[in-house]
Amino acid sequence: MTINIILLGPPGAGKGTQARTLVEERGLVQLSTGDMLREARSSGTEMGRRVSEVMDKGQLVTDDIVIGLIRERLETGGAAGFIFDGFPRTLPQADALTELLDGMGQSIDAVIEMQVDDAALVDRISGRYTCGNCGEVYHDTTRPTAAPGVCDHCGSTDLKRRADDNAESLKTRLLEYYKKTSPLIGYYYARKQLRPVDGMADMAEVGQQVAAIMDGLGR
Repeated sequence: MTINIILLGPPGAGKGTQARTLVEERGLVQLSTGDMLREARSSGTEMGRRVSEVMDKGQLVTDDIVIGLIRERLETGGAAGFIFDGFPRTLPQADALTELLDGMGQSIDAVIEMQVDDAALVDRISGRYTCGNCGEVYHDTTRPTAAPGVCDHCGSTDLKRRADDNAESLKTRLLEYYKKTSPLIGYYYARKQLRPVDGMADMAEVGQQVAAIMDGLGR
C-alpha cells in the first residue's frame, strides 16, 4: 500500500527528524523541494534547464516548475509512498498539489501537523546543530553527540549550525510561516486529512505518535 503524507509545522518543529525516521523505517521517499531543485540543475533535462535559467538570474522558481519536478519524481515511483517536505507552503500550492495527485490517481493520506509552543522553539532552535554528512539533528542540551564533535549516526565530524538558527531569525521565519503556511491547517482540516501531534513532546514520543498515525493509515 502506498501512503503519501505531508509534515506540517513551523521551523524547528522537528519535521526533518521525523521524515528521516519514516524514510529509514518505512521506506518512504522524502521529497524536499530544495534537494529536487539542486538535482534538477545538474540533470541536463529540459526541466533542469528551466530551473537553472531561473535560478541563475536570481529569480524565484515558480510553483509550476516545482509542480513539474514533483510530477517527474512521482512518475519514477516510490513503492511505499512519499513525504512532502517544504511543499506546499501556500494555499495555491496546496491546490496545485491536490490537482496533480488527482490527475495521477493518487492523494494525500494524512497531513501530520506538529503542534509546538513558539517560545519553546527559541531554545530548541538556538541550540540545534546538524551533521553535514547524514543530516542527523542534535542539540546542545537535550541531545548532544556522545563524543564531542562526532556524529553518533555516521561518525562524521562535519557538524554545523545554520546561520539563521537564532532567536531573531526565528521570529522572522515564524512570521513568514504564520502569514503563508499556517492557513494550510484549516485547508487540510476541512479535507479531513489533518492529524495533529504534540511536537513539544520528547523526540521518541513524537515518533510514536507519528507511527500510530501511519499504522492507522495502513489498515
